[in-house]
Amino acid sequence: MRVGISGTHGTGKTTLAEALCAHLSGHVMADEPYYLLEEEGYEFASPPSLEDYRALLAFSVRSLTSPSPPQVVFDRTPLDYLAYMTVLGADEPDSVALGPAVASLDLLVITPITAETEQVLPPAEMPALRSDMNDALLELVHADPLDAWEDVPVLELDGPLDGRLGAVLAALDHHA
Repeated sequence: MRVGISGTHGTGKTTLAEALCAHLSGHVMADEPYYLLEEEGYEFASPPSLEDYRALLAFSVRSLTSPSPPQVVFDRTPLDYLAYMTVLGADEPDSVALGPAVASLDLLVITPITAETEQVLPPAEMPALRSDMNDALLELVHADPLDAWEDVPVLELDGPLDGRLGAVLAALDHHA
């Protein structure tokens, strides 16, 4: 199974991806594109610029469409970067590349900001950007303005943090 986890920064995506890989035999975690690009020498602005998000979007699309293990959990998807770009006022990209990338997933998991994430998880940097991205991501996922991920099952994890792993495992069993 190929699982993509999307959400704004500081909502537990990496923790969930690690837990999934620990519970799903043979699954590996694809590192977040930000860190992979940084390892390649890409220098990000602080905070990241629109061009930085475009580079992240392109890298994420390539990651999802390149040959990879059939059992992988992606820590972030192109939708994350599209949402950040939307917040910064960018026009929507062409869905030609984005559609196949997202369609390669067997399950898209969304980790939105909840009352519990705000109380339990450490405070995140750039709270206004974080909140705006969260709203933009949820709008993108539900509206699918590019008609690019209509056939991909979506699981929005708005319940308790300690129930996230079980919810994703149940969804994977259901869609298997």
